[in-house]
Amino acid sequence: MTHPDSGGAAAAPAEARPHDGRPGHAPAHGPGHAHGHRNVEEHRGRLARLLAPLADRAAQDRSLDAALGTALAADLAAPLSLPPFDNSQMDGFAVCSSDPGTGDGAGRGRRRFTVAAPIPAGAAPPPLRPGHAAPIMTGAMLPAGADAVVRVELAVPAAYPPEGGSVDLPVVEAGTYVRRAGSDVAAGAVVLPAGTALGPAQLGLAAGLGLSTLRVRPPLCAVLVSTGAELAAPGRPLAPGQIHDANGALLRAALRESGVQARTVAVRSDEPAELRGALERLARGAERPDLLITTGGVSKGAFEATKLALGGHDVEFAHLALQPGGPQGLGTFAGLPLIAFPGNPVSCWISWEVLLRPVLSALLGAPPARRRLRAPLAEPLESPAGTLQVRRARLRPDGAVGLVGGPGSHLLGALAASDALVMVPEDVTALAAGDDVEVWLT
Repeated sequence: MTHPDSGGAAAAPAEARPHDGRPGHAPAHGPGHAHGHRNVEEHRGRLARLLAPLADRAAQDRSLDAALGTALAADLAAPLSLPPFDNSQMDGFAVCSSDPGTGDGAGRGRRRFTVAAPIPAGAAPPPLRPGHAAPIMTGAMLPAGADAVVRVELAVPAAYPPEGGSVDLPVVEAGTYVRRAGSDVAAGAVVLPAGTALGPAQLGLAAGLGLSTLRVRPPLCAVLVSTGAELAAPGRPLAPGQIHDANGALLRAALRESGVQARTVAVRSDEPAELRGALERLARGAERPDLLITTGGVSKGAFEATKLALGGHDVEFAHLALQPGGPQGLGTFAGLPLIAFPGNPVSCWISWEVLLRPVLSALLGAPPARRRLRAPLAEPLESPAGTLQVRRARLRPDGAVGLVGGPGSHLLGALAASDALVMVPEDVTALAAGDDVEVWLT
């Protein structure tokens, strides 16, 4: 059943259980925390312990195309240097900086050279003879005997004379417009450490090093289970009291964008037996996932199907000092790690971004961590005491961050219009315009 957490300002105490170190038997909150709610860092620690075995899955070799979104299983050492040879940074003339040329230059600070055979990219040029300058293209190998490149625009004439002709060039220092071998990457150096999330830039580097496959950690496979009798089937008109399921599409997209393989299941019922049966089928199925994530049914209402369905299993439920996203559950079901998110869509997304994503990033390398920065707040805000409030926002061109919508957990429109999260710490109840805040770019 989907119940609002009202942004998390008020909630029922978590269930009290004896503590023996397992997820289902941990205390419901940290000692002495405001409102008796568990703080976010403590909950992340519990998630990390629950999911730690996922880091031990066997590595696999994948093509570069199939490696996108995964993380390296071992340090990647460069098999060769980049660039692999000295090459030209510009279209121009390859010269020896100390060569006086033919001695009859056209003016002060210039020298005259005999034009050698041109050097296109991809060619292995002959050594440069004294008194000669070789027309050279960008990226072409510098010939032995040359140590600098003069841009063609500085030549007189400002063009490429035919081989055997003459050209006047200004005096330049050694190394001018030369890309030295190994100046980017030295052969044997570790260029990407284990755990690096593989995006376009990392895969481009691998391709530039001549690699066609990479040894990676296998992507995580998750199943998202949306719950609630109020969920209408896709494409069906809403009956009174029904809503469309945003959670499945929202979380599946978030996970897939982050390199996690995800599929969705909907249990359109508040009968605990139906949810329990669906979870059992997933755990026994041929496509057994690495992780189960449920949404809904974890608050304090009378029909919290997820809580009821998981009774007797090693799963605990608690309320975090987090707004939105307070009600949470975690543990195991049939040997699979299970995470229970609240049912409101923004609460689900905040739960992923603030709780689960950082844990997976630290454990597996993929998904990558969000970029964080400090920025001035464009407007004042208030936040409940003892609660980490997470507000949707947009980073403005002037560098300030402006809020989008309120703190409510149902504001999908505000979520879609945002590109950042503002983190209001637990000990802060009010901020003024211009105050510095922590921002996570999304």
